[in-house]
Amino acid sequence: MLLVVVVVGVGTVVRVPFVALGPGPTYDTLGAVDGTPVVAVEGTPTFPTAGHLNMTTVAVSDGVTALSALGFWLAPDRRLVPRDTVYPPGQTTEQVDEQNTAQFAASETNAELAAMAELALPTRATVAEIVSGSAAEGALREGDTIVSVRGVPVATPDQVAAALNGTAPGDPVNVVYERAGARAEARIVLGPSPDGGRGMLGVRPGVEPATGDITISLGDVGGPSAGLMFALAVVDKLTPGELNGGRFVAGTGTIDAAGTVGPIGGIPFKMLAARDAGATVFLVPDANCTEAAANAPDELQLVRVPTLDSAVASLEALNAGAPVPSCGP
Repeated sequence: MLLVVVVVGVGTVVRVPFVALGPGPTYDTLGAVDGTPVVAVEGTPTFPTAGHLNMTTVAVSDGVTALSALGFWLAPDRRLVPRDTVYPPGQTTEQVDEQNTAQFAASETNAELAAMAELALPTRATVAEIVSGSAAEGALREGDTIVSVRGVPVATPDQVAAALNGTAPGDPVNVVYERAGARAEARIVLGPSPDGGRGMLGVRPGVEPATGDITISLGDVGGPSAGLMFALAVVDKLTPGELNGGRFVAGTGTIDAAGTVGPIGGIPFKMLAARDAGATVFLVPDANCTEAAANAPDELQLVRVPTLDSAVASLEALNAGAPVPSCGP
């Protein structure tokens, strides 16, 4: 009895160098979380939506003890992986969380860019965030529209970056911006970039429709893998009809400004989470199709999506009863 007590006591205290992965929460990008719309569009006409377009996540359990590791190992919907695959050596948990937050912010911008390119909407560059301590602090504010940089008109984050080509830290540049309907000009001394290249303006540029605003809000969720579902929600809200045909559609995938859908990790867990939430269709990045097909839960239709345009086309095909690209045989 004493031996059992000692073994159990040690097993509940001693940590092992693993984390447990499993299905995480899913969020309807057409809905709201804690009363706040996940994707809100203001200042431009929108259309009613129905059904679901759920993004999916992977739950990560850290601080795994020897005894809990045994429980995770026996659980059919959990997997133990070395901790350093999630939290690289030399990086603190806080640093990894900061990186995930930055990736999430970038995915929001890319989702908006991709959606507006899909819909052929004109855009404007905005100040999404100001770097603390930069020269832009005090000159620009979050929400400002960036009209031009160094005399070059800009309408996207890429154009803001391109306008700084050939500059160096310490160079002064003129930035024309709009705030509350009024246009003004600021002279900003560029700061150093992390890679030692061109000068940095000290802001994270965002993008919005030429008229109106899009806001993506989802609490503490991090990482880039919700980009596809955010972009689809924007497309659905800005176009007539129900993109999902009223279905419960879930999915995952990174997205770049051109609308290319990239691979993600943990897709077996994301499919389980989607199925358990009620999804009947799951959108799979092209590069994840083999893994998805090998782990697909019953009654979940997998749709292969290499791009945002193909995702929109596949959902429209489902609504018409037409065949769609599949990850299955």
